[in-house]
Amino acid sequence: MNTTQIKANISQSKTAYSILFAVSFAHLLNDLIQGVIPSMYPSLEQKFNLSMAQIGLLTLCFQVSASILQPLVGAITDKYPKPFSQVFGMLFSSFGVVLLAYASSYIWCLVAVTLVGIGSSIFHPESSRVAFLASGGKRSLAQSIFQIGGNFGTALAPLLIAWIVLPNAQVYILWFLVFAIVAKLTLFYIGRWHKTELELNKTKTKKKIMLPDLSSRKINISIVILLLLIFSKFFYVASITSYFQFYTMDKFGLNEVQAQVYLFYFLISVAVGTLLGGVFGDKFGRKYVIWFSVLGAVPFTLMLPYADLTMTGILIVIIGLIMSSAFPAILVYAQELLPKKIGMISGLFYGFAFGMGGLGSAVLGWWADHTSIEFIYHVCAYLPLIGIIAYFLPNMKHVGSK
Repeated sequence: MNTTQIKANISQSKTAYSILFAVSFAHLLNDLIQGVIPSMYPSLEQKFNLSMAQIGLLTLCFQVSASILQPLVGAITDKYPKPFSQVFGMLFSSFGVVLLAYASSYIWCLVAVTLVGIGSSIFHPESSRVAFLASGGKRSLAQSIFQIGGNFGTALAPLLIAWIVLPNAQVYILWFLVFAIVAKLTLFYIGRWHKTELELNKTKTKKKIMLPDLSSRKINISIVILLLLIFSKFFYVASITSYFQFYTMDKFGLNEVQAQVYLFYFLISVAVGTLLGGVFGDKFGRKYVIWFSVLGAVPFTLMLPYADLTMTGILIVIIGLIMSSAFPAILVYAQELLPKKIGMISGLFYGFAFGMGGLGSAVLGWWADHTSIEFIYHVCAYLPLIGIIAYFLPNMKHVGSK
C-alpha cells in the first residue's frame, strides 16, 4: 500500500460527530468546574486578605497539579488504554469543589484547587485521544470542537459565580456539583464508545501510521519550538485569567460583578477563536495558523495598557480571538510529529500549558505586589513576539510506516 492509498483510507473513515460533541460537552463541564477557581479570586482575596502573590500561588498549585501528571497519564494510557479514566478524574474535581465550598482558611483553598488540578490531569490526555480517534482525519477540526467546549466552560464560570455565589455565600459553590454529576454521566457514555472502539480495533487489520519525513533531531527541535510557543501564549493568558478582574477594578473602578463580565468577554472570544483556528488549520496548514495566532496578537497586546474602558473591551476580544486559534493547530502538529505517542504528546502539551499558566500566575502575582497590576500588562505585551520562531517549523511530508 502506498502513501496515497493510506491517505485515502484515513480520509474515508467517518468522523464520529456525536462523540466529538459529547467529549466537547464533557470538556465544557470539566473546565466550568476549573473556572470556579480564578472566578473566586476577588472573593477569596477579601475573605482571607490575600496578596497578589498568594493569589498566584493558588493558580500555581492548581496548574502544577494539573500539569505534572498529564504526560505520565498520557504515556500510561498509550500502552494501557483506560476508557473510563475520565470518570475517575471527575471524582477528584468533585472533592475539590466540596473542599473549596467549605474552605475556612487559605491552606484549605490550596488543597481544594490541587484536587481539581489532579482531576484535570486525568481528564485531558485521554479525552484528547478520544477526539483524535473520532476525528475521521479532520484532526484540527476535532481538536477545536473538543477545545471549544473547555473554552465555553471557562467563559461561563465567572458569569455563574457572579449569579450563584457572589450574591449569597461561598458554600453555594456546591451547586457546581450538579455539573460534575452530568459530566460523569457524559464521560461514562464516551467511555463505552471508546471501549467498543478498542475491542473492534483488535479484530481489524492495523493501518499504517503516517510518520513525518524528518530526522529525529528535526522532530525534537520542532517540539521545543512548539513548547516555546505554548510558553508565550499561556504566560500571557495567565495574566488575563488571574489578574484582569483586578486590573479593570483598579484602573476603571469597576465593581466585582462588572469585572467578571469583562473577563467573560475575553473567555468567550477564546472559545470562538479556538474553533476558527481548527477550521483554518485544516484548510490552510497548521504552521501558518500557529505563526499568525501567536505573532498576530502583538499590536493589540501593546495597545491594551493604554486603552480606555471601551477600547479595553474591544482589544481583549481581539486578543482572545487571535491567540486562542493557535492551540488546536499546535497540538495536532505535535501529534503528527510523533503519531505513535498521541496520549503522551497530548498530556505533555496540556500539562505544559497548565504549568506555564501556573508559573505565569505565580511570577506575575509576586511582580504585581512589587510594582502594580497595570505594570505587568506593559511587560507581558511583548510575550507574543516569541511567535516569530514559528518560522523555523518545517513543512511536513509524510511516509508510511507500521
